Amino acid sequence: MRPGTAAIGRMMGGTAYMYAAGSGISGSTADALMYFWFLLVVLSTVYVAHDAFTRNPELTVMKWGWVLVTLYIGPVGAALYVLSCKEPKPGTHERFVAPLWKQAFGSTIHCVAGDATGIMMAAVVASVLGLPPWGDSLLEYVVGFGFGLLIFQALFMRDMLGGSYLRAVRSTVFAEWLSMNCVMGAMVAVLVIIRSHVPGTDDAGSVRFWATFSVAVLAGLAFAYPVNVWLVANHLKHGMGTVRALGEGGEAVRAAAPEPASAGAGMEMPQSEVTAAQKAAMATLTVVFLASGVLLAGIFGDLG
Repeated sequence: MRPGTAAIGRMMGGTAYMYAAGSGISGSTADALMYFWFLLVVLSTVYVAHDAFTRNPELTVMKWGWVLVTLYIGPVGAALYVLSCKEPKPGTHERFVAPLWKQAFGSTIHCVAGDATGIMMAAVVASVLGLPPWGDSLLEYVVGFGFGLLIFQALFMRDMLGGSYLRAVRSTVFAEWLSMNCVMGAMVAVLVIIRSHVPGTDDAGSVRFWATFSVAVLAGLAFAYPVNVWLVANHLKHGMGTVRALGEGGEAVRAAAPEPASAGAGMEMPQSEVTAAQKAAMATLTVVFLASGVLLAGIFGDLG
């Protein structure tokens, strides 16, 4: 075997490479599929970004949320955008997004956009520093929760939550924590298990690292959705809204469009009737789910 070929094989974790005769193109079938997937990711993200920022009256923070999530999960994100948020006809967005399942999707997308972005940044840093899996996972949880809460929730929605950053943090920390537990519970299991068995998936310079991250974000989105349904249904978190109805604030639309809110008004939700005991019960469930993800990672992967 030529030295150059052996070096490439070692860099990719010993993967056997096939060379097309005279073409100069190398790569395994799996890697080729991953590159094709990322082509679909780019196309999907461009489509969602164009539609969201030129045709959809959704709130700006949600436009960015959809773009980021689609950047992570590609055509799946684009499909969810079309089904739950894309305005089907001009002037119909308020009624289209009114059902609870769509409101909850908006809430989940907002959560995952912030959390997954923080987790992604932490994963890249951990890869560069060569942290062990347990250190990587811990850093991802802390940075993911911090970025989701302090940046994507409190900072980006400060004006809609009364204008006070501290008030925004206080009013979103519980809901964000519940969502983060579910997102991370799914992602830690996927990331650690795949990284433990597939070479190259812990190297931020490899396509396999990013493909694994896409799978993990998709799992986090799926498992965070149920708790967001509960949060939105019980007025502990906002769903999707529309700038025509909300202006700079106001209540999320649930049926027909209400009168536009006055500029600068805080986004006030109906008073939640959830008891402290119910909140504690749901918090317990999400912690158990997070612990289960860590346990699965330890059993089927390598956290050491």
